[in-house]
Amino acid sequence: MTGDPFLLYGTRDAETTPVRLSAKKLEVDLVGGNLRTIRYDGTEVLRAVSYLVRDRDWGTHSPEIEDLAIEHDGGAFEVTYRARCQGPGDTGLVVDVRIVGQSDRLDFEAEAASETGFETNRCGFCILHPIVGLGGAPATVEHVDGATEVTRFPDFIEPWQPFKDMRAITYVAMPGVSAECRMEGDTFEMEDQRNWSDASYKTYVRPLALPWPYQIPAGQPVRQKISLIIKDSRPVGRHPTAGASAEVVKLRLGGRTGAMPAIGLIITPEEAEACLSAQPFLAEIAPQELLFHFDPGAGHGVEALKRFADIAATHPGRSTLEIALPCRQAPADETATIARDMRSAGFRPDAIMISPSVDRQSTPPGSKWPDCPPLEDVYAAAHAAFAGIRIGGGMLSYFTELNRKRVPEGQLAFISHCTNPIVHAADDLSVMQTLEALPFITRSVRAIYGDKPYRIGPSTIPMRQNPYGSRTMDNPSGGRIPMANRDPRHNGQFAAAFALAYATSVLDADLECLTLSALTGPFGLIAGADEPGRKGDPRPLYGAVRALAALAGTEWQECISSSPSRVLAFASIGPAGSQLHAVNVTSNEQAVECGGLKLGLPPFGTAILSLSD
Repeated sequence: MTGDPFLLYGTRDAETTPVRLSAKKLEVDLVGGNLRTIRYDGTEVLRAVSYLVRDRDWGTHSPEIEDLAIEHDGGAFEVTYRARCQGPGDTGLVVDVRIVGQSDRLDFEAEAASETGFETNRCGFCILHPIVGLGGAPATVEHVDGATEVTRFPDFIEPWQPFKDMRAITYVAMPGVSAECRMEGDTFEMEDQRNWSDASYKTYVRPLALPWPYQIPAGQPVRQKISLIIKDSRPVGRHPTAGASAEVVKLRLGGRTGAMPAIGLIITPEEAEACLSAQPFLAEIAPQELLFHFDPGAGHGVEALKRFADIAATHPGRSTLEIALPCRQAPADETATIARDMRSAGFRPDAIMISPSVDRQSTPPGSKWPDCPPLEDVYAAAHAAFAGIRIGGGMLSYFTELNRKRVPEGQLAFISHCTNPIVHAADDLSVMQTLEALPFITRSVRAIYGDKPYRIGPSTIPMRQNPYGSRTMDNPSGGRIPMANRDPRHNGQFAAAFALAYATSVLDADLECLTLSALTGPFGLIAGADEPGRKGDPRPLYGAVRALAALAGTEWQECISSSPSRVLAFASIGPAGSQLHAVNVTSNEQAVECGGLKLGLPPFGTAILSLSD
């Protein structure tokens, strides 16, 4: 990596450097006691094998690792350590781990024990299978009763678990090479993590139909083991391996085209005054859409709507009011009250995005759906209260909830949902890998809702609300933690690269609007008084969103990357002519070639090149 870490990440705290271990053709990266990027002959076979302990809000414990020992001679490796997790009060959990790697086999075993008893939502192994190359591919599942099932990894995103009662899953990792992943010690099942924009299928321990949180009893050890077994049937000799990271990334124009989406910014009542003060920045960015968040259950009322009216009056673009409807009374009564307050405030948005407040919370498999009026009644009430205004629906949370609770789109002018890249993991690699899942998400939405106008956002690195627990996680030390309401990378070049790559990844969806930030606050384009940088200074993300807003409505053309995990790109055709927009999504400089053009992209860097000459 080159460059100032603070400029790149918004923090100078570096991630732990992985320890690379190899056993001939088998390679793994050891990070924090878990395994990442498990490769055989250069091809990723498993994305990760981790032993995780979750609290009652699905937050992940960060254990203290003791007595770490690594033996590694290139032909095999062995890792042992002890991990300690501190629970509420004086409760604790100790996990003893042993990892053994051979040329064609990997074993990861763990024993967890507590002297006090330990509360958890999940304690055990999670295995992540990559989605690129496996989406829709054949697989054989062995169940706990010994029965086998010939099936496929899901292509469109499954709302519920595609496989249950699992003991093993076998699939083709590359031509001539099969991988068997065997799970022992408990009953496992798989969920489609693309729901949350994770770039993986996750096989995890303890079925969600069982109660959670639950107790690990004092003095009763819990033992589990994961084995990866490789069978290579290729003829003996030299085989082609995955491309080395030092290779030049080659870009070429493809045949798909479309129109660039409108760009939105979200504005909350809490940030309304700051947004009014930042009017010059808003005018310079020139987003096509302002998305005003309104939640009567959080105390938002007519005063908030007055501030929204003041902001909308200074903005030449469109506006949408995003309503989290409390549904404590009849939807007709609640929407009529909001409509009356809007008239009093002099605020008339161009569109309404409405969703029951309770639908912001996820309903996991096996859980009882919360009380909620029929969505048909909510949408009918919105049409009656806000006559002449476009009514949209979907979810104020993530695609997960939209996939699990399909909305009656016939009453809607558009569908909307958000995404968040730190639901399950918050390391740099995992965040950037969520980009791989975005085309699967948009393709799944199109499979459900056809050509209905479609919006995404707000989708930011920090999490604005947690559908899976009682709160988002505070992050006063500025770490990389899942489900955090602040994230240091939002202040760095990392966020600018992520935003441009995000927009590139969803071009095929033909979005009506894409919202990737707020104007001010912890999700904003401008630094606040209590955040890194000087108050009022634009963050690097500012330039990326401004550039995307300037492209709205112009024609895009696909650009195919030889290594999309390192560089993404698209071409635009607009007033400035034909231009190539390229973004480096890695922490290393990348050499890029497109036709006769060559350039070097710095870490998380972006470039615009003219293709008109």
